[in-house]
Amino acid sequence: MAKRIQVALTESIASLGKEGDLVEVAPGYARNFLLPYGKAMNVTPAVLKQIERKKEKEKIAADKLKQEALDFQTALSTIGRFTIKKQVGEDGVLFGTVTNGDVAEAIEAATKKEIDRRNITVPDIHNLGSFTAKIKLHAEVNAEVNIEVTS
Repeated sequence: MAKRIQVALTESIASLGKEGDLVEVAPGYARNFLLPYGKAMNVTPAVLKQIERKKEKEKIAADKLKQEALDFQTALSTIGRFTIKKQVGEDGVLFGTVTNGDVAEAIEAATKKEIDRRNITVPDIHNLGSFTAKIKLHAEVNAEVNIEVTS
C-alpha cells in the first residue's frame, strides 16, 4: 500500500474536491504540483481551525440567505395576487403571451425587490384569467403566486 499524505485544498480541483476539503494524495503529487502551485496546504492544527471557521461562516451565510427567502415567501403570500395587464384581441385571446419576465416585473413593482426571471415557472397563458406561477427563491424554498391577467 502506497503512503499518502493529507492536504487541505485552497482551490477546487475537479479530480480531488472543492476548496477547504481535506484530501489524501500521493506525496509526490502534493510535493511536485499541489503545494508549489498553491493549490493545497499541509494540514496543521492552525489550518484545521481556519477551515472550520470558514465552514462556520459559510453555514451562517447560507442560513441567512434561506431566512431571507422564507421572509420573501411570506411577503409574497400576504400580497396574494399580482395583476398583469395585456392587450387582448376581439375574441378574448392575448396578443402574445404572459412570460416569466412579465411576472418578475409585477412582483418587483409590488414588493420593490428584484427577482430573477429565470427562477419563475409560468404556465402557457394565452387568455385572460387567474393562473399560478411557481418561484424558486432558494434551493430549499419555493413559492407559488397567483397571477390575474386583465386587459
